[in-house]
Amino acid sequence: MSRRFLPRKHLHRLHHALVQAGYEVIGPQVKDDAIVFAPLAHVDDLPWGWQEQADAGSYRLQRTAGERAFAWNTGPQGLKPWLFLPEQPLWRAEHTDDGLRFRAVEPKPRLLAFIGLRGCDLAALRIQDQHFVKGPYADAFYRAQREHLFIVAVNCGRSADTCFCVSTGDGPEARFGFDILLDELAEGYLLQTGSDKGDTIAAQLPLNKAMNKQLSEAKTALAASRRQQRVMPGEAELAQLVDRLDHPRWQQVAERCLACGNCTSVCPTCFCSKQDTEGDIRHRQAEQVQRWDSCFSEQHSYITGKVIRHELRHRYRQWLVHKLATWQQQFGRSGCVGCGRCIAWCPVAIDLVEESQALLEEPSQEDDHG
Repeated sequence: MSRRFLPRKHLHRLHHALVQAGYEVIGPQVKDDAIVFAPLAHVDDLPWGWQEQADAGSYRLQRTAGERAFAWNTGPQGLKPWLFLPEQPLWRAEHTDDGLRFRAVEPKPRLLAFIGLRGCDLAALRIQDQHFVKGPYADAFYRAQREHLFIVAVNCGRSADTCFCVSTGDGPEARFGFDILLDELAEGYLLQTGSDKGDTIAAQLPLNKAMNKQLSEAKTALAASRRQQRVMPGEAELAQLVDRLDHPRWQQVAERCLACGNCTSVCPTCFCSKQDTEGDIRHRQAEQVQRWDSCFSEQHSYITGKVIRHELRHRYRQWLVHKLATWQQQFGRSGCVGCGRCIAWCPVAIDLVEESQALLEEPSQEDDHG
């Protein structure tokens, strides 16, 4: 479908069409001083006039002069918490009169329609798909929910100071993975579809022909968004991190890092997990539960009675080298989509881009000796 124009006053019609199609609509809203995705009762609840000011270790919301719903770039979450759940029961065991009985926990997907995802979010979704769906051991829970998604993506009309998706090739425009794509303009939205489901919803909207002025406005906004971004080293350079395992920078960053795992929690591609067994006090039943974990946890590297990565520098090194270098060997690309969340939500302002650039430099003699 070619681009059409949806006047701002009719945005609620998109929400209504999704609800009528049976979807629970999830959209961005201002909650707890951040923009988060939550069930969206009405488009009035979108973050109209808000945008974030993000920097290393800093995230603040401020009102803007405009009346736009998507003038922000990212919040602390993307799609990950909705598909790769922070806590997922896997199976249950019950003690019965006939002995121990095991029961699988069946997936219970919901029809979910997301409004406001960005190009970096869709790139992260594709990476998660490679791991959870296309890998040798598909995750039944992730796959079931993935098949019940409808995605309304929005191109970025600006970039935050932490954004570098141009360097990773994942934005600021969304190029795949959406059912409907919007460009937010002064008076409404350019709209194009990317699937049959998107065509069905779009057919219910009062769309007008897109004017050249509107197409030019969208193009200008994307160009400005690209220019505002910082630059991350390219994948060929990042692959050289495997040759920097003894760089003194690892110790320098470890002296600042708190091992809190914030970066892995907000990262839309991280997928480390652990499994715990929970039982009732009478030992009549037990449940195996998968929970998010982080490679910054000392116990995450516990193998057959031994913790492999005791030192914090080794845990930070494991995360960054895997994310930016050895991930390329696994999935054919870096595991970073340039969203900048790990930078903004690090409480001690560790900057992934700065650390990568420093690690790719040869250490000075002063660093070598101390």
